[in-house]
Amino acid sequence: MHDAMRRRILMLAASGALGAGGLSGFMSRVLASGDLPKTSQVHRLEGSATVNGQAAKAGTPVKAGDRVATGPSSQAVVVLGQDAFLLREKTIVEMRGRESTLTELLISTGKVLSVFSKKPVSIKAATATIGIRGTGAYLEVDDADVYFCLCYGEAVLQGPGMADKVVKTTHHEQPLLVRAGLGTMTADAAGFRNHTDEELVLLESLVGREPPFMKGGVYPASKY
Repeated sequence: MHDAMRRRILMLAASGALGAGGLSGFMSRVLASGDLPKTSQVHRLEGSATVNGQAAKAGTPVKAGDRVATGPSSQAVVVLGQDAFLLREKTIVEMRGRESTLTELLISTGKVLSVFSKKPVSIKAATATIGIRGTGAYLEVDDADVYFCLCYGEAVLQGPGMADKVVKTTHHEQPLLVRAGLGTMTADAAGFRNHTDEELVLLESLVGREPPFMKGGVYPASKY
């Protein structure tokens, strides 16, 4: 992480500016761990995780094509090239692409907060396909439905029997609950849930960026 950026985020965390609750203990430890990851890897792990079925730890390399899974009561921060991910417990993802360049993210189950560089990426979750480019996004995937919050940026949501849905946001304005029933997918308005601006700030900082809602390093008053 660039020293100036890390100092600024530490100051924001200390002042309580990063949301009403500040950074969680886990995310504070991610921030305190210091340097920008020099390679694609499991950057921080609390609990258990596997990469391609093998037990992982902080520093375990990750490349395109790998399958990453977290265990119960576990969390992992994973960096792949210029993309970064927070995987909550019981989450399974497959990161497809070439070497350290992600082109497709498959989410089998679980909860994932992601920040992406400005390149096309396809997210597949249950029957939904989401095309994005340079965004932040949070998804929860289970047997019944998919929760999708485009935290900022633009996305195209596609699914069986549904016309393409273009989503544009600057700050979590349009969370959706995506369901497939009788061969037709629907996307309905949903409430905001289970992710925070401070987590987005931290993930972006790991790949040398700031989210667009931070203007010139200033963190706005936020309810998220």
